[in-house]
Amino acid sequence: MSKQFIVAVGIATAGRRDVLSRTITHLASQTRLPDTLVICPVKIGDVDTAILDAFPTRALAVTGAVGLPAQRNLILKATTDADIIVFFDDDFIPEANYLANLERTFRDSPELVGLTGTLLADGIHGPGLNFDQGLAIIHATAPATKEGRSVEVYGTYGCNMAFRLAPIRSGGLLFDENLPLYGWQEDIDFSLQIAPYGKIAKSDALLGVHLGIKAGRSSGAKFGYSQIANPIYLIRKGTMSWQHARKLMWRNLASNVVRSLHPEPWVDRRGRLKGNLLALKDMACGRISPRRILHLD
Repeated sequence: MSKQFIVAVGIATAGRRDVLSRTITHLASQTRLPDTLVICPVKIGDVDTAILDAFPTRALAVTGAVGLPAQRNLILKATTDADIIVFFDDDFIPEANYLANLERTFRDSPELVGLTGTLLADGIHGPGLNFDQGLAIIHATAPATKEGRSVEVYGTYGCNMAFRLAPIRSGGLLFDENLPLYGWQEDIDFSLQIAPYGKIAKSDALLGVHLGIKAGRSSGAKFGYSQIANPIYLIRKGTMSWQHARKLMWRNLASNVVRSLHPEPWVDRRGRLKGNLLALKDMACGRISPRRILHLD
C-alpha cells in the first residue's frame, strides 16, 4: 500500500479578511483536502472564524506573531503531527488537484525535501488580480495531470511552497525572524537551509494563480530598504551567493531608478528608491541590517 502522508496547509495573513475567507472556501474544493489547515493572522479579527469553523477538516488559527517569518514559525509549531507542510499566501488560488499531486510527488520522489508549483498567472508583476479573475484563469486551464514534470530549482517561491517536516524537525530549522515584516527573500533563505537534506524542485503538476494583491504590504521605503539589506544579510549568513544577491539588488535598484520617472500607479517606486539609497548608505557606514525597517516611516 502507498504511504499516506499527513498534509498540513499553513497561511500567514495580515489585514486581508475578505480575500482570506474566499481562499479558505476555495481550499475546501481540493480533490485531496488538507488534513489540517492552520491560519496565522496578525490579529484574530483578520480571520472570519465562522468560515474557518465550516472547513471540512481540522482548521485552527494561531496568533502571537507579527511578520511573515515569525508567523510561519508559529505555523510550524502547530503542525507537530504532519509529514508535509504547504505554505500558501492568502491570495494564492490552487488548482483543484494541487494537494493530491503534491502528495503523490513527494511519495514518488523520496529525495525531494522542498517543492514549489507553477504559476498560471502572477499578479505581483502588475496591478494585481481580483479573486474572480484568478478563478477564471484556473477554470480556463486544463486540470493538472498526475504525471507532472519536476525540475530542480535554486529555491521555492513563497506564495506556494511545500516541505517535508522530518528534516525541518531534525535540523531545528526555522524561518529567519531577523527578516521582519514582509520578510523579503525568507523563502529562498529557508530553501537553502533545507537544501542539504535533499532536492528542491518546481513541478508543473502543481498549478495555481497568485493574485498579487497590494493591500497589507510594506511601505515603499521599507520594501526598498529590504531589497538591499536582506540579500546582504543572507550573504553574510551563508544562505545566498554573491552572484544571486548582486543580480537581485542591482536589478531592483535599476528598475526603481528608471521607473521612478514614470511610476506604475500600483508601485511606490520613489519610496522604494529612497529605501534602496538609504540601505546603500547604511552599507557604506557599516550599519546595514534588515531590522532597520522597523524604524522607518
